[in-house]
Amino acid sequence: MSSGDAAAAGPFETPGVTEAMTATAVIYGCEGPALTDWERGFFAEADPLGFILFARNCVDPAQLRALVADLRAAVGRPEAPVLIDQEGGRVARLKPPAWRAAPAAGVFDDLARRDLARASEAAEVNARLIALELRDLGIDVDCLPLLDLRLPEGHGIIGDRALGSEPDQVIALGRAVCQGLAAAGVIPVIKHIPGHGRARVDSHEDLPRVDAPLAVLRDSDFRPFKALAEAPWGMTAHIIYSAIDPERPGTTSPKVISEIIRGEIGFDGLLLSDDLSMKALSGGLGERARAALDAGCDVALHCNGERPEMEAVAAVAPPLTPAAEARLARGRAGLGPAPAAADFAALSQRLEGLLAG
Repeated sequence: MSSGDAAAAGPFETPGVTEAMTATAVIYGCEGPALTDWERGFFAEADPLGFILFARNCVDPAQLRALVADLRAAVGRPEAPVLIDQEGGRVARLKPPAWRAAPAAGVFDDLARRDLARASEAAEVNARLIALELRDLGIDVDCLPLLDLRLPEGHGIIGDRALGSEPDQVIALGRAVCQGLAAAGVIPVIKHIPGHGRARVDSHEDLPRVDAPLAVLRDSDFRPFKALAEAPWGMTAHIIYSAIDPERPGTTSPKVISEIIRGEIGFDGLLLSDDLSMKALSGGLGERARAALDAGCDVALHCNGERPEMEAVAAVAPPLTPAAEARLARGRAGLGPAPAAADFAALSQRLEGLLAG
C-alpha cells in the first residue's frame, strides 16, 4: 500500500445515502470487479446485511474502493459490512503486486514453538497491517482468525492456515490476531466454530464427519473458541459432529448451535454460516439458507455471485432478528479508531524484525 493509496482512502460513509430499516439476514458475493446493472437492482431489492469479496473482485486499490462504495450505495446503508478472507498465505484475496504478501498462520505457529510471546506480538502486528490495508479500501470485516487445530488426521484444507495444534498456543495467537484487527478498526471473525481440524475431507467438496467423543472435543477443538468466546463475529463449520448431532452438520444443527456454540462454548457474537454453496450442504440454496437460519445462525453467507442461487436465497431470507442486530452493534462498538496511514511502514519494519528473530 503506497502513501498515495492511503491518502486517497476515505471513511466508510457513502455520500447521499441514509440508514435503512432492518436488513435481511444474508451476506452476498458479487460476480466481478464492478457491479452489473442486475446486481445493483437485486441488492437494492434484496437489501442484504452486507457483502463478501473474493479475488475475482480485487484488481487494484482504486477499483476496489469504488466497488466497495457501490455495494454500500446499492443498499443505501453506509455501514453495511463488507467482508473478505484475508488470512495470508494461500488464502488471500488481496495479492501482490497491488497488495502485500501477508504470511500464512503457519509462520506464527513455527515461531511460537520457539518463542510464544514473540510469535503473539508478530501475529498482532501482522493483523494490524492487514487491517490497515482493509481500512484503506473501506473493508471492515476480515474472516480471520482460524481457531481450528492442525491435527494429523485433518484434511490439508486447514494445514498451514492453522495457528497450531495445541489449544493453548492457538488461544494466544488467535487472541493476538483478534486484538490486532479490532484495534485497527476491523471486525475479526473466529472460524470454523466449533472446530474444523479433525475433518478428513474438504467441506468445499464433501460433508465431513467427525466421530471424536464429546470429551475429546471439549478438551481440544472447543477450547480456543471457548477462550475467545467474546469475539464479535463467528463462522460455523459444515461438519457433522456425531457425538452431538449425527444427522445434521453444525451449520444447520439447532443442537450444535444452541447447546455447544451458544451454550457450552458461550459464544454470543454474530454467528455467520460458512458459504451456503459449499458441497458439504445438500438441498437447494433456499433450503440451505432457511435451515441455517432456523438452526440459529444470525446470518446466511452466499459467496459465488451466481444469480439463480442468490435469487433462491433472497426468496427465503428474513430480516435480521433483534438479537442479531444487538450483536452487530456490539461488534462495531468494540472497534478501535482507524490508525494513521504512516503506521504502515513502521509496522512492516517491526514485523520483519520479529519474524527474523
